[in-house]
Amino acid sequence: MDSIEFENLQRRLKALEEENARLKAQRIAVVSERQKVESALAESEERYRTLFNSIDEGFCIIEFFDGPHGPLSDYVHVEANPAYTQHAGIPNVVGQKVREMVPDEAGGWVELYGGVLRTGVPIRFERELVATGRYLELAAFRVEPESRKQVAVLFQDITKRKRAEEELQRLNETLEARVVAAVAERKVFADLVEGTDAFVQVVAPDFRWLAINGASAREFHRIYGILPKVGDNMLEVLKDQPQHLEAIRAVWTRALAGESFVEVAEFGEPGRARRFYEMRFNCLRDGDGRLLGAYQYSYDVTERLREQERLRQAEEALRQSQKMEAVGQLTGGIAHDFNNLLTGIIGSLELLQTRLGQGRVKEIDRYVTTAQGAAKRAAALTHRLLAFSRRQTLDPRPTDLNRLVMGMEELIRRTVGPEIAVEVVAAGGLWSTLIDHSQLENALLNLCINARDAMPRGGRITIESANRWLDEHGAGERDLEPGQYVSLCVTDTGIGMPPDVIERAFDPFFTTKPIGQGTGLGLSMVYGFVRQSGGQVRIYSEVGQGTTMCLYLPRHYGKDTDKPSALASKTTERPQTSHTILVVDDEPSIRMLLTDALEEIGFSVIEAHDGPTGLRMSQSDATIDLLITDVGLPGGMNGRQLADAARLTRPELKVLFITGYAENAIIGNGQLAPGMQVLTKPFVVEALASRVLDMIKDGAGKA
Repeated sequence: MDSIEFENLQRRLKALEEENARLKAQRIAVVSERQKVESALAESEERYRTLFNSIDEGFCIIEFFDGPHGPLSDYVHVEANPAYTQHAGIPNVVGQKVREMVPDEAGGWVELYGGVLRTGVPIRFERELVATGRYLELAAFRVEPESRKQVAVLFQDITKRKRAEEELQRLNETLEARVVAAVAERKVFADLVEGTDAFVQVVAPDFRWLAINGASAREFHRIYGILPKVGDNMLEVLKDQPQHLEAIRAVWTRALAGESFVEVAEFGEPGRARRFYEMRFNCLRDGDGRLLGAYQYSYDVTERLREQERLRQAEEALRQSQKMEAVGQLTGGIAHDFNNLLTGIIGSLELLQTRLGQGRVKEIDRYVTTAQGAAKRAAALTHRLLAFSRRQTLDPRPTDLNRLVMGMEELIRRTVGPEIAVEVVAAGGLWSTLIDHSQLENALLNLCINARDAMPRGGRITIESANRWLDEHGAGERDLEPGQYVSLCVTDTGIGMPPDVIERAFDPFFTTKPIGQGTGLGLSMVYGFVRQSGGQVRIYSEVGQGTTMCLYLPRHYGKDTDKPSALASKTTERPQTSHTILVVDDEPSIRMLLTDALEEIGFSVIEAHDGPTGLRMSQSDATIDLLITDVGLPGGMNGRQLADAARLTRPELKVLFITGYAENAIIGNGQLAPGMQVLTKPFVVEALASRVLDMIKDGAGKA
């Protein structure tokens, strides 16, 4: 190789080395650039991922593929941020195909997003995702290049807003109709309230009228002379009428305090325009329950109350008329009994007079005894009739039922006979009751005789006492007022009563006994006596299971029990000092009897034949220790009126009423004022003397 070739070779080798060095430097620069690019790409990817996961809106990328329904007929979720679940309501969506997720809706979603993929035109729309019941606001755009077959979707849940818009639209559509309906409804109610006969008022807590209908305003003007209007204060308009102001304030104060109630009361000027009103008060509150005032519906019930009173009086008169009609049906039998008794009395007295004229004194006792016996039987017959009519005068005294029953036990055993076992169950700590001792004994004996008759083959009678505390329910079942009562029940093991007999058991003259064995007055007499005493009688019975008759008597709260009755006293004491008694009776024979009997004891007696005369004597300066007066007196002043008038000047005056038929209106339904007693005709002289001595002793001192 010559030198020229060698030089050329060296030059080429050097050129190759330089080229190699240049290429090496270039390669190093490329690697450095690539590292920079990769670092920037990683940083960009991190920013994208952070943004992807942090945005509030739901975001996903879907990728289309060919499915059973044709080319690009389905898509799969390849990416989804956490907010997707929050807005769409579907969790774990990555990897799920739309036709599997929401098969019923898939076609519509494929069509929408397929159009974005084909055209590259972004869309924004609202659509309901039926599967979760949410409304979505969506935006979709194609991910380039088209060959990737991907669409990006950004969306958010607008369900609340959509519902509000729909509700607003619905309200707007119906607003006019509702306004028209509300106005019409208000007019109907206004016309109704204004046109009604009821008195309607609405009052604020400060007693100002918020509303008042015409009827109420006119009635207010009629009663008080003032025509009220909305905005007036009822306390101010009535300030010059204090007698009415307090009545109005009282009822409205209760209502404005939040109380709902009904009250019947009388309002108006005395003697001019007073009327009774039924007032219904209720509270007026807003939607939050705050008290805005009160409203009242009132009705004039004056005529209704008067009609009810007239009806009550008519019913009472009818009942009494029916009783008297029933008594009239027995007039023949009663006349027969009385004639028999009078024959014995009159015949005995005639024979007594004859024997006295003949000087045959030894035979006098027989005729006296016969006359007295007949007279007592006549008196007993009269008392039974008065008990039936519930017009007898009672002598109520504090009574221990246990003591009364034990005192009668032997009599009851003898009366019912040896085939009937009698058991007494006495309650411990039994309360006392205020009752006519003798009438209760008669009632108990009557019940035991009825029980005996219900057990023709023998059996058992149980007499049981008990304390009873009756609440509203228990008292209502027995037609009594709630409170404390003492019960006395007689139970037998007899044939019992069917319901129709129980219903009529207290009817006068109703009896199931054969003719001649019962009058039908026994239970009616018991019922009348107990009801007049403030109690009640109830029957509990089943056919074949026996019967229980229960007397419910009010508890007596006094301390003295079973004070011996003057009627039962058998001893007559002579007064230790001189006492004066005023006797008033229109029957001369009775005045004579009373005067002779009292003077025989040692009293001084002054007499009057009628009420006015007796009143003048009581108002004189004479000393009077006791007034004895008949209840039924002529001259326009009865015995009760005389006693009340006499007590105006002699407040401590003791009064003994004597009567054979005392009207309840005079005696006060069997309840007398302190210091007053009743002695029922006919009476024996010994009973009169005992009662008078008893009252004189209790009322020591001059009146």
